[in-house]
Amino acid sequence: MIRIVTFLTCFVCFAIISIAQVPAKKQKNKTTVQAALRQNTYQQLSLGAIKPQGWLREMLVRQKNGATGNLDELYPLVMDQRNGWLGGDGDQWERGPYWIDGLLPLAYLLDDKELIAKTKPWVEWAINSQQPDGYFGPSKDYPNEPGLQRDNSRDWWPKMVMLKILKQYYSATKDQRVIKLMTNYFRYQLKELPAKPLDHWTYWAKFRAGDNLMVVYWLYDMTGDKFLLELGDLLHKQTYDYTNAFLNTDLLSKQGSIHCVNLAQGIKEPLIYYQQHPEQKYVNAVKKGFADLDKYNGMAHGLYGGDEALHGNNPTQGSELCSAVEMMFTLESALEITGDVDFADRLEKIAFNALPAQVTDDYTGRQYFQQANQVMATRQVRNFADNHGGTDLCYGLLSGYPCCTSNMHQGWPKFTQNLWFTTEDKGVAALVYSPSEVTAKVAGGTDITFKEETNYPFEETIKFTLGMGEKSKQVTFPFHLRIPAWCKEGVIKINGEVFQKAGTSQIVKINRLWKSGDVVELELPMHIFKNRWYENSMSVERGPITYALKIGEEMKKVNNDKDPVDYGKFYHEVRPNTPWNYGLFNVADNKLNTFYTIEKKTGVAEYPWNLENAPILMKTKAKRIPSWKLYNEMTGPVPFSSIYNMEVSAEEEEITLVPYGCTKLRISQFPVIGNKE
Repeated sequence: MIRIVTFLTCFVCFAIISIAQVPAKKQKNKTTVQAALRQNTYQQLSLGAIKPQGWLREMLVRQKNGATGNLDELYPLVMDQRNGWLGGDGDQWERGPYWIDGLLPLAYLLDDKELIAKTKPWVEWAINSQQPDGYFGPSKDYPNEPGLQRDNSRDWWPKMVMLKILKQYYSATKDQRVIKLMTNYFRYQLKELPAKPLDHWTYWAKFRAGDNLMVVYWLYDMTGDKFLLELGDLLHKQTYDYTNAFLNTDLLSKQGSIHCVNLAQGIKEPLIYYQQHPEQKYVNAVKKGFADLDKYNGMAHGLYGGDEALHGNNPTQGSELCSAVEMMFTLESALEITGDVDFADRLEKIAFNALPAQVTDDYTGRQYFQQANQVMATRQVRNFADNHGGTDLCYGLLSGYPCCTSNMHQGWPKFTQNLWFTTEDKGVAALVYSPSEVTAKVAGGTDITFKEETNYPFEETIKFTLGMGEKSKQVTFPFHLRIPAWCKEGVIKINGEVFQKAGTSQIVKINRLWKSGDVVELELPMHIFKNRWYENSMSVERGPITYALKIGEEMKKVNNDKDPVDYGKFYHEVRPNTPWNYGLFNVADNKLNTFYTIEKKTGVAEYPWNLENAPILMKTKAKRIPSWKLYNEMTGPVPFSSIYNMEVSAEEEEITLVPYGCTKLRISQFPVIGNKE
């Protein structure tokens, strides 16, 4: 959630650099300007080079037909022609750019002319708004109006979102006006930031300036302008010191210490800066940050307790939807810079668990917060750091707070855009897996395509078929594939023959002479495993998916006459119609396959993310815990695992577990009621 907060201005002395409109420079070859920036392990492809297929394409089509493609009609108060990013006197701040940050990549990934046309007025107005001193964007504040953010128009933070949009727009179109605008704006920043630092208007930019820094370095790779490196140092200096916070303070073990979305965005900043100053401490800081986030706040869905302040690892604490999509973007960026398998594993965990569970099937409603153990999604004030009329768990367009209404759209499009990369050794890499097709250049310029056929993450096999143009019948290049940490041993086959068996948590590079029509099959055997969480509770997992108790769901539409401007004209509540208070037995790792029976449906539905279409089920035995009851329309405190002489039901029952992302109600962190031999 974003609220406008004004803080005292800090003044820092730097040389004042005069600015004038400069023409777009001829872009230099990256190798000629790379000396001051570290060569990243992987490079993102142009927007549109990767095409979603299978269930992933269905997700994007549902976004097109849902809120992403129609937010101007569903949320006209903010997204109509009055928006300040279209030159109007309406909302002047982050929500308009948030929407386009997801709509624009969606439009180009689907090659959808109607959606592309819908993004154009926003892009054109932003470019044409640039002033002689280099500033761009809304510049006039207006009096308060319910449902709108009309002040702090010159705040640094919303421009950071628009910079990301323009970077993506350039990737798709190569419109040179983007280079000119960014060059002039970054000169403006270099001049103005000493007197008006990142927290001059609000404090958000100070925590999120890694996004600004990322685009500065991207432009430097394009133009080689040395002033951009000076600006990079200045931005880093004014940004919250995540490096020190992760390495030397109790930030991540202290509840309430940081806003959950600031953390999701900011945790990548040391790695962004690492590109200019490749010191190991920046990598160490981020790795320690994630380890501590897991230890003190982590949950089975891949996110952490943050509702909105950092709030520990109790599975009834909330996780904000903005945290999900921003953390996905952070992990995508970290993967590109480092090539670290852990970032890809974390990315898939969020994408295949937390993200689909928090949005309705038609992509018109979402939760502001989700709970790892969520047994009622109703209007009720709960133990969250921030409450919004008790609507935070309800599924609606505006329930909770509308930042997520605007920002949720980037999750799946950017995930798609980061399935594939080109490599510094002139090859191509598939590092995150989903059905797709990619077009890329390898070996210095040869055009190839790879078609990726799979029902991953529900199935274990991924098939890649290579294609080449008529001019090229064979070419030598490396093909990078990831073996996730949860996979004990992956198997790679080429044209039906075993090529290599590879151990866990690594990148395999297949460097060979390839021919058009070659087929690579990657087998990632999935085994059942368990993890321990808050109060020693237990999750059951297989591959990248966490499995949760299947609870009968009754969804009811609630018309909201009380406060429709704040929380929408209606929202949906979800209540259980089957029991949920089960405990699981502790089973030795080597016996999990005996006590958990997997049932696979024939084929995977076009849309797999609901109870009806769940492609995989697990059956196991459990017992109810009578004392574990509802409290405040949540589960009561999860019983410690294991309580001596815990009261449990006499009879064992068979329960069904389903993929977390298929649920609206769930238990994913179970109390353990005893050992099973």
